[in-house]
Amino acid sequence: MEFKDYYQVLGISKTATADDIKKAYRKLARKYHPDVSKEADAAARMAEVNEANAVLSDPEKREAYDALGRQAPHRPGQDFRPPPNWDAGFEFSDGSGAAAGPEGEFSDFFEQLFGRHARAQRAQSQYREAPRDAEWGGAPPPSRGNDHHAKIELDLLDAYQGAERTLALRGARLDDAGRMVHEQRNLQVKIPKGVREGQLIRLTGQGSPGTGGAPAGDLFLEVQFKPDPRWRAIDRDVYQPVAVAPWEAELGAVIEVHTPAGALEVTVPAHWKTARKLRLKGRGIPAATPGDLYLELSVALPPAHSDAERAAYTAMAKAFPRFDPRATPGA
Repeated sequence: MEFKDYYQVLGISKTATADDIKKAYRKLARKYHPDVSKEADAAARMAEVNEANAVLSDPEKREAYDALGRQAPHRPGQDFRPPPNWDAGFEFSDGSGAAAGPEGEFSDFFEQLFGRHARAQRAQSQYREAPRDAEWGGAPPPSRGNDHHAKIELDLLDAYQGAERTLALRGARLDDAGRMVHEQRNLQVKIPKGVREGQLIRLTGQGSPGTGGAPAGDLFLEVQFKPDPRWRAIDRDVYQPVAVAPWEAELGAVIEVHTPAGALEVTVPAHWKTARKLRLKGRGIPAATPGDLYLELSVALPPAHSDAERAAYTAMAKAFPRFDPRATPGA
């Protein structure tokens, strides 16, 4: 996937105001609209222009897009993949979904960055039902505030223990001159024990304010776990790499392992092979039906620095003259 420079598509600078973006979009739309353009690639260029405008005309999307460009340097034509959880901490309102267009209209690049927000916004808006004007004497009816969405990164240990965290959410708005203003708000959030990746934590009333006395929208926090070399989660199951000594793997042993569920004594069966997993039932993420913890055992070879250590390896080689580590398995 190639990084798309939306500023280049519209022919504007990164300091462009909302009015600059609007003028550039209208100029290019007149040039490439398929109904009037004689350019051979008018439809494709118009799609690019629409996509760039959908991002840059929305201060929330533009704020996140600019941050991605700063944290993930790229070169034209190079393969690009956004870093994991690149958008964690950015707050998006339902209003930002208006420019997103129907699913599948834009490029894979857009879908990777913003498609999830657009789909979440459409799903959350389905339960709303606005009051009829007649019920309010023809006056504009009260309107519930927009819901907001943000991805947050948590430690896996938070899912095991529960936690209270102060989260900083970043957003943006336009000032009276059409310039983008960066905003941040801090929220004290209670993380429920047993939360899993992809789950939504709903904070009632933390979205946009309503009008005419209607309630504010809600804030939906999508949970993602921070990358951690010690373990990873798939749904409620947790996988943890564990190194064992050659004699522990072959002879069996009772070892202590520091897991997200605490320090545990684990029995390693004799003749254990690399890449096999040891299942600890119910030691995954807590729930009414908790997940399991899988220990992925691998053999770690001790380094031979001293004469005695080198002699030990020499003795091992003599003790196993027929052992061939490169032999075909099962041969």
